Amino acid sequence: MQRAIPKTGELLPMVGLGTWQAFDVSDASDLRAPQREVLQLLFEAGGSVVDASPMYGRAEGVVGDLLAETEDRRRAFLATKVWTEGKDQGIAQMEESLRRMRTDVIDLMQIHNLVDWRVQLETLRLWKAAGIFRYIGITHYTSHAIDDLVAVMESEDIDFVQMAYSIGERAIEDKLLPVAAERGIAIIVNRPYEGGNLFASIAGESLPDWAQEFDCTTWSQFFLKFVMSHPAVTCVIPATSKPNHMIDNLGAGRGRLPDAAMRRRMIQYWEDV
Repeated sequence: MQRAIPKTGELLPMVGLGTWQAFDVSDASDLRAPQREVLQLLFEAGGSVVDASPMYGRAEGVVGDLLAETEDRRRAFLATKVWTEGKDQGIAQMEESLRRMRTDVIDLMQIHNLVDWRVQLETLRLWKAAGIFRYIGITHYTSHAIDDLVAVMESEDIDFVQMAYSIGERAIEDKLLPVAAERGIAIIVNRPYEGGNLFASIAGESLPDWAQEFDCTTWSQFFLKFVMSHPAVTCVIPATSKPNHMIDNLGAGRGRLPDAAMRRRMIQYWEDV
């Protein structure tokens, strides 16, 4: 399942891969075997988005090393972030990201958690104009930052916003998602499982039979399909290093998505659990 990037119309697979914690592993080849398989599963299913950050330990380097083993770089939509203060420090960090990810072009560079965003955005624009970045954006993960994100969205020309969104945390529906739709800004969703807390909340609960109406067979797909069914959402990036979880996540990108009435039913069910 794909959705268009509003600024260009380029189609992006809706299920991607986050790397926080999941790809922070050593150089030992055997320790990287699960990550290698997860990437292979993503690309074989038609996925492409791989999101990292200098904040995620070794993740950028692991992604770059594993992609260099194959020809999968051409299939990947690489997203990473700048996470530091100061122009020179930002440039140095982004140069290091290019080196770690073994690429001359990063598809999406984002300002992580809005750190020194005014300064970093100037460099992002220049590097985008030079063809080093294809898209630029901003990120955060907490609802306390929504107003700050929206202020940047309304005042600056950016391509992407990455933010947390889940069936249990829907604060971005009120203003951020409508502004994204109005301004033509793509939305990448992080923390669709709230760091695993959603699964703890439904422990022992059976998936409702009516989930079959939107081709959902697992709780993972239930949570992801809810997020993906919002028309302003472009892509969701659950992080994993477990191949079976990757297969399950990818299943959310197939079949039908909930319509507006079904989304209301899902929310009501969730609130009653």
